[in-house]
Amino acid sequence: MHGVLDYLVGIILIMSPWIFGFADGGREMSIPIILGILSVVYSLLTRYEFGVYKVIPFKAHLMVDALSGVLLAASPWIFNFASDVYLPHLLFGLMEIIVVFLTNRQTETLYPTLQHSHAV
Repeated sequence: MHGVLDYLVGIILIMSPWIFGFADGGREMSIPIILGILSVVYSLLTRYEFGVYKVIPFKAHLMVDALSGVLLAASPWIFNFASDVYLPHLLFGLMEIIVVFLTNRQTETLYPTLQHSHAV
């Protein structure tokens, strides 16, 4: 389930400036786009069911999710655009943090590090 949410949230974050009407080229627009792109990229690299390359440990992925959520939620105040728009950033950031706490961390045991075998 977490893998599906990662890609879905990444895509929604990328599209959110147009969905929620703040596509003006400012920081309020670029922050969710950048975090959405990064979410898709590190999801592709995560060692879980929807990871393609399975390089990043799942627990590290969850840490990045939490940090991304905190940054996204706080970004309207950190980057001084809260008077223009804050609710999408705050809600999606909090949602990311909540998902981290609700996620089963045992996934990595299902997708161990890929071992390179040497043919003889």
